[in-house]
Amino acid sequence: MEEQKFQDKLTELMGEISTLPAAERERLTKMAEKTQERHQKLRKTVSDLQESLDYLRLSIKYLVFDLEATRRENGYLRKMLEENNAGGNNNDDAAQF
Repeated sequence: MEEQKFQDKLTELMGEISTLPAAERERLTKMAEKTQERHQKLRKTVSDLQESLDYLRLSIKYLVFDLEATRRENGYLRKMLEENNAGGNNNDDAAQF
């Protein structure tokens, strides 16, 4: 339910409650107040959850970036090692003759 619609309905409910006899009015007013408190807590929880999800998404993006960079570096270093090993083998062959 949209926030404004919820607040409108709650205000309407409080207006209806105010027309009831005192005994019923007090009980229902407390229930309506508790409902509003729970709604606010729920909104805060959803907001916190959304913030946590945003942080998780950002963290995953950084991890993927780091993984890709590590793979590139790994490939580059392997290529350097292969070139050094290939160059070293050629020099050893020349030294043997």
